Amino acid sequence: MNKILSIIASILLVVYIISFFKMETNFLVKEDSIQEEQSEPLIKESKTIKVFKNDEYIDIYFEEYIIGVVAGEMPALYSEEALKAQAIASRTYAYNYLDKTIKATKDNQVYNSLEEMKNKWKENFDDFYNRIKQAVEETKGLIMTYNNKPIKAYFYSESNGYTERCENVFSETLDYYDIVESKWDGTNPKTVEITKEDFCNKLEITCDEIKIEDIEYDDSKRVSSIKINDKIFKGTEIRKLLNLRSTDFKIEINDTVSITTKGYGHGVGMSQHGANEMAKLGYRYDEILKYYYKNIEITKI
Repeated sequence: MNKILSIIASILLVVYIISFFKMETNFLVKEDSIQEEQSEPLIKESKTIKVFKNDEYIDIYFEEYIIGVVAGEMPALYSEEALKAQAIASRTYAYNYLDKTIKATKDNQVYNSLEEMKNKWKENFDDFYNRIKQAVEETKGLIMTYNNKPIKAYFYSESNGYTERCENVFSETLDYYDIVESKWDGTNPKTVEITKEDFCNKLEITCDEIKIEDIEYDDSKRVSSIKINDKIFKGTEIRKLLNLRSTDFKIEINDTVSITTKGYGHGVGMSQHGANEMAKLGYRYDEILKYYYKNIEITKI
């Protein structure tokens, strides 16, 4: 009898030990599931960004906003890899505004609503929208970082053949910006003519005789300073006052004032035209970005 009781006790002990370990295993699986659930992306599907457009504040889903920005900032017919590079640059720029309000203009980033895209593209809407949407979706959650922090992602239409140092435009030195050759750019100079009176009024100078001298250029071949009628201007001031395409300009005084510029935009960061030309040559979006932004990483958020 004692032998039978001993066997039963042994069996019960084995069952208990198996049940205990099973409970422990289930507990561990549950713990792992909880950790996985808590490990959510920084930007959720429901995350919105506050956009100031047409004198009102609008909350827009973040990735939908990126589609509207790429549509507003880059031609839809640009190559796929250029569109992807633009999507990441725009997403990086916007990431720094997640807890702020971002303007839907050139002050921050141009944003096109769905209605604006339809009006702009008309019968090409479906094709163009899907091209941009695909570029955004295929780079979803990717931003540029430097030292594990999101960069200030500046970009513009076309350089004069070289990118510009950040401090020459935005008065801030950032290590991931430097002067690099963008040999695909600056090959199509533009000339505008304005009256002498208009020129003098905008610069607030006397107009008896227009005298231009002491032009200084920076390493990117843009005008850093210029003296006009004994008044010294920064190149960036002239561009703003005269609404020029870039700070790579030449001024000729004849019966009118002729101003020829190379490139279009401030020149800091990625040239969109250059990005498209690189894409045509077979460069991938990450190669394009790492060419224009130095020592950055492409990071998933």
